[in-house]
Amino acid sequence: MNQSSPDHLKRAAAAAAMTFVRPGMKLGLGTGSTAAHFVDLLGAAGHDAPCVPTSEATRVQAARFGLKLATLDDCPNLDLTVDGADEFDDALRLIKGGGGALLREKIVAAASERMIVIADAGKRVKTLGAFPLPVEIDRFGARATRLHVEAAARELGLQGEITPREKVGAPFITDGGHLILDCAFGAIPEPEALASRLNAIPGVVEHGLFIGLATTILCAGENGVDVLGKAA
Repeated sequence: MNQSSPDHLKRAAAAAAMTFVRPGMKLGLGTGSTAAHFVDLLGAAGHDAPCVPTSEATRVQAARFGLKLATLDDCPNLDLTVDGADEFDDALRLIKGGGGALLREKIVAAASERMIVIADAGKRVKTLGAFPLPVEIDRFGARATRLHVEAAARELGLQGEITPREKVGAPFITDGGHLILDCAFGAIPEPEALASRLNAIPGVVEHGLFIGLATTILCAGENGVDVLGKAA
């Protein structure tokens, strides 16, 4: 797992995403250190159309830059979402949720005509799973839900520790009031199959497998920014 990424590469990916932004676009704003660079650049550019943040942290940052904030109730259809990823493969499949905002990130991405992912080259993998998969669950029946997640993983031959996420010695609580299980399965050769099984568990609110949502990935390396998927 790539624990840290050069900040200048994150900035380069964010700058590349700015070339896709047009005046009047209704935007979804992602969460995380790379997405924060995009919000910074967007604020500096004076974008004045509605923006929907995917977390309270992003909302605070966007407000500080004077961006026009909205909700999906105000703007249920967005032109573009720009967000980061904890991991991605060449099929434009992602693992997200390291920052704990996966539910809102997925809702906003699904409401967008296009999702551009910005990341450094260290997040690119051949097979998803080096980054522990976050699974957001309801607090009610958390232990039972965890057992169901373990069983679903076993059905696909996946093993590895499933750890309830904590923050300062207490359970990590998402903006939506839920818990997160970090699932260190290792390689996930069939992410679609795992997503289907997780979706079928009642206590699972959402999971960090983003499949069929990203339309473009801007991957920044030392030799420039590679474009995966739609280039325009």
